[in-house]
Amino acid sequence: MALRLGDTVPDFTQASSMGEISFHEWAGDSWVVLFSHPADYTPVCTTELGMVAKLKSEFDKRNVKTLALSVDDTESHQGWIKDIEETQNTTVNYPILADPDRKVSDLYDMIHPNADNSLTVRSVFIIDPSKKLRLVITYPASTGRNFDEILRVIDSLQLTDNYKVATPVNWTDGGDCVIVPSIKDPQELKERFPKGYEEVKPYLRMTPQPNK
Repeated sequence: MALRLGDTVPDFTQASSMGEISFHEWAGDSWVVLFSHPADYTPVCTTELGMVAKLKSEFDKRNVKTLALSVDDTESHQGWIKDIEETQNTTVNYPILADPDRKVSDLYDMIHPNADNSLTVRSVFIIDPSKKLRLVITYPASTGRNFDEILRVIDSLQLTDNYKVATPVNWTDGGDCVIVPSIKDPQELKERFPKGYEEVKPYLRMTPQPNK
């Protein structure tokens, strides 16, 4: 059964390029980006893994751990990591799960038979510190992921968890936000949004980002 937003994600214990990982314990109080790959030594994935390594400081400042998965074993991962580091001019500084038994792939519904019977699709799962699933994006094997977009979504999730706002189309950190429609009391609006707001329509009220 497919995971849905808000579900508690399954726990697992699995080998990785950095040793055995018990997922919930490893995640701790961090956010997690878990992202799957069809196989080792695949070209698009090689570029993606390199980019995630280069973005480590961006993930760190958002309290995010990154965890890749490929259906190959740890020995294969170690060889592939050398290629990634050589071709992408970086150091792979996060673990890659080994999933030759498809245990994690099955738990997270990463194998889509109509796409391929054995290889995982290119999925991204954003998981919050309470182990709740907050986002799923699934890409075709031919299309590399946009990790700037993944960082943008994390920024939005962390902002909207703490303030009564939503983020509009193409929002990026620092941009104006939408006040959630459930807030109607003028005094509460004044207290929550001291910078003021623009009422475009009664249901569409824009305010400067509250934490900036």
